[in-house]
Amino acid sequence: MTAILDNTTEGAGPAKAPVDAPAESPSGKGAGDENFPVGSFLLPPRLRPHVATFYAFARAIDDIADDPDLEPADKIRRLNAFDAALKGEDGYGAAYEKAHALRRSMLETGVPTAHGSHLVAAFVQDAEKNRYATWDELLDYCALSANPVGRYLLDLHGEDRAGYRYADALCTVLQITNHLQDCGDDRRALDRVYIVYDWMAQEGTCVEDLDRGAASPAMRRVMDRMLDGCEALMADARALPRALSSRSLAMESAVIVNLAERLIAILRRGDPLAARVALKKTDFASAGLRGAVSGFFAAGRMSGKA
Repeated sequence: MTAILDNTTEGAGPAKAPVDAPAESPSGKGAGDENFPVGSFLLPPRLRPHVATFYAFARAIDDIADDPDLEPADKIRRLNAFDAALKGEDGYGAAYEKAHALRRSMLETGVPTAHGSHLVAAFVQDAEKNRYATWDELLDYCALSANPVGRYLLDLHGEDRAGYRYADALCTVLQITNHLQDCGDDRRALDRVYIVYDWMAQEGTCVEDLDRGAASPAMRRVMDRMLDGCEALMADARALPRALSSRSLAMESAVIVNLAERLIAILRRGDPLAARVALKKTDFASAGLRGAVSGFFAAGRMSGKA
């Protein structure tokens, strides 16, 4: 079991990429493919370019990690090179411009580069590990792969870091629901499984059941347990708009909270192995309107600044 769950790549190591080695591996995905708004009009215009820069960096390293044609060692070399460029190390040229751009942005705004480095660490982990034994192990992965996004936005807006707790909960929910949406594709393309392994064993199912055209009753129970975990996290996530001083970020956050709740609901009813379960335009419209209004009035409530 340890061998299955700790499926690591021997010899991959943190080797440094040659300066002239390929850097990016574009998938063609963009902000429009996400479950949440990226740098929407609700955010202050002066900050939107910085959010776009952060997203471009995240998209570039995510594409490397998800490229089925790259060997794990090559992925790790490329990812480490992006991290080195982000940290300002010498020897990384125009091929790593998205890392250089994010470094300049973070220096200008005073946001720590650690948020970008944590994302890199998550995607290096994706190249090394493709099974998660427990719910807590999956949460630890989300702490690297998702939570830095929310923390970045809070720091960019000058928010109190006490709000990290609520942002982490929301980002983790978004990550896990995305894992459930893509569970079949991740298994087929990358043999990567974020479905909790111990829960599969307890419910009488296995990884191979993800290859089926529909979720078995046992796999459905595992998915519902993961959604139950998301529901528990939403108790903190719903508090995020009230924890924020920035009215614009509170509005944006309330929109995303509504989208997360809607995604949990449709995953309860839908089968991601049988067909794509995704938010519709009407979901975005409804969440946007309700979230903008509720977030406007929620901002600062927790700190008494409203």
